[in-house]
Amino acid sequence: MQAEAFLLVVATGIIVILISMLLDFVWAQMLPRNVFIYLIRAPGVIVHECSHIFGCLLTGAKIKKVVLFSEGGGSVTYASPAIPALGNVIISTAPLFCIPLILAGCTWIFSQYLGCVFPPLPLVIDSPEGVLTLGGGVVGMFSRNIFIQFNPWFFLYLYLTITLVLSLAPSHQDLKNAIAGIILLVISGVIIFWSTIPWAVTILWAVTRFIGMGFALGLGCDLIALVISIPVIIGYLHMHCG
Repeated sequence: MQAEAFLLVVATGIIVILISMLLDFVWAQMLPRNVFIYLIRAPGVIVHECSHIFGCLLTGAKIKKVVLFSEGGGSVTYASPAIPALGNVIISTAPLFCIPLILAGCTWIFSQYLGCVFPPLPLVIDSPEGVLTLGGGVVGMFSRNIFIQFNPWFFLYLYLTITLVLSLAPSHQDLKNAIAGIILLVISGVIIFWSTIPWAVTILWAVTRFIGMGFALGLGCDLIALVISIPVIIGYLHMHCG
């Protein structure tokens, strides 16, 4: 059971990345280049690169060069981390965890101080029912803040969500740096769960729950961004399929 839940958490992470990449592509196709780069993408790119910086500090990797934002995106150049293999995974995937946490902080601020209403969402997606609960919560959020009790601050929240979600996924270079380590970690995780070694399973399950919380937050952000992007997606499909 735990092995299946572990693989579901991994699948959630993959879905989060794919949705982010898809939305980034569609928005880039539908908006004027300068509008997309400077208005929509810039804040998210800066946060994305800051997440890599945090990953470097966490793993002991010496930072050589930082470009927080440019027309071609940002970049962080660093030396080999002190933690072999796992260090590159942490640095490359840092935005997958940092950006949802930042959005969770934004959610708290908008809820506590700006009057927005956010239904409770599942902390971990470890079953198909969790996905349905998450989807229902996202729909309820739009309904409460737009139709039931209109709150103009909610649109600022949606802007922050879309700019951050578009930069949520690791870049191609990030994936290249981390893919070998990710595959090794997934295989090792399955083997540990199948081994039923009590102490190893207990530790890995705690780590899986923690990572799953990040991916659940990311998926929730992705679903919000998908709803925001419906007009953009329809326009893209009409332009290319109509």
